[in-house]
Amino acid sequence: MSKPGLSRRAVLRAGCRHCVGAAGLFGGLLTGAQGQEAGSAVVVPPPTAWPTRFTRPALDTDEGGLWAMMDREESRLRRSPFAVRDKALSEYLQSVACRLGGEHCPDLRVHVVRTPHFNATMAPNGMMQIWTGLLLRLENESQLASVLGHEMGHYFERHSVERLRDAKSRMAFAQFIGIFGLVGAIGQLGLLAGAFAYSRDHEVRADRLGMRLVQRAGYDGRQAAQVWSNLLGELEVTGGKEVSTRSPMMATHPPLESRRTDLMALAGDGAGQLGEEDFRRAIEPFRLDWLQDEVKRGQYEESLVLFDRMLARHAADPLVLFARGEVRRLRATPEDLAKSLADLTEATQHPSAPALAYRSIGLAHRQRQDLAAAAQAFEQYLLVAPEAADATLIRNYISELKL
Repeated sequence: MSKPGLSRRAVLRAGCRHCVGAAGLFGGLLTGAQGQEAGSAVVVPPPTAWPTRFTRPALDTDEGGLWAMMDREESRLRRSPFAVRDKALSEYLQSVACRLGGEHCPDLRVHVVRTPHFNATMAPNGMMQIWTGLLLRLENESQLASVLGHEMGHYFERHSVERLRDAKSRMAFAQFIGIFGLVGAIGQLGLLAGAFAYSRDHEVRADRLGMRLVQRAGYDGRQAAQVWSNLLGELEVTGGKEVSTRSPMMATHPPLESRRTDLMALAGDGAGQLGEEDFRRAIEPFRLDWLQDEVKRGQYEESLVLFDRMLARHAADPLVLFARGEVRRLRATPEDLAKSLADLTEATQHPSAPALAYRSIGLAHRQRQDLAAAAQAFEQYLLVAPEAADATLIRNYISELKL
């Protein structure tokens, strides 16, 4: 066991500084079983009582040392270029967390990290990280509450402290710290998948307690299962129907199908608030940036599943039409460019269309060697966004196209 006085620098020398750890690509939501067969029954008694607010542990204890490290990581996170600093968004997320957490509200701090993957984690000192790839994929406030509630379930039951006490070496402790010391780093996904995975007992308890929090706060508990359904739809397009058993990122947690079923059973009739409009209003100022981040992720098939799902809910969404058009333009199969132009052109029919859609139309025509159409689209782009950062480059394109 690492000593409480171990410095952060020594810890990080002993292990990877920016390992994603067991949380991996999908954070606390996708951690799971260790040493148990998938699908095996786990009987977990419900919590007997809501915990009272935690008292800060003494610094000379295991837990006190961990809290101190997490405080330092939180300070780094606040200064990170990956941190999303927006008062309105922060207040909205904090309000949902407080609605779930009740008297624990003063101890909960929600931080948004800009990176296009589905991830949420919570440290024992009350620091929670939510990645923008997760927020982009959620559809309503109930789904957000289910994610936060699950993480709070781990927090209230002090599962991360239990994992710390299970660490047997300095290297393991350093890797454990790496789970929380992300600040947007995603370079070694899956390296520690399983090394510090929550046990299946932990996961079931967090699901149960999270569902109680969600329902107590008046949300529709069935939306927790919908989060998993949506995620599974994305993963299956590249990983196949057996993705949860073949993928190293998914190997240490219960099958998604059974987890969805268990969550639906916990939710019961599911009566409760959805909060779709409130959620959409909160993330609206950021959606274009987050959609562009998703496109740049380069997982085009998964992104198309996501964008198709979004457009099934809001068929005329110009931002998503632009993003889907960009994915198709970049993937550039023989059928893609025509479909890309259809999406991008439809996007420009809306008053709130992003100016970038015109640039993408120009680039798509340029790829098809339709030089006149490309020049026209680029000119329209400059008309709509004359101060664009790439205006000089686009003018050069136009000059070349008209030679």
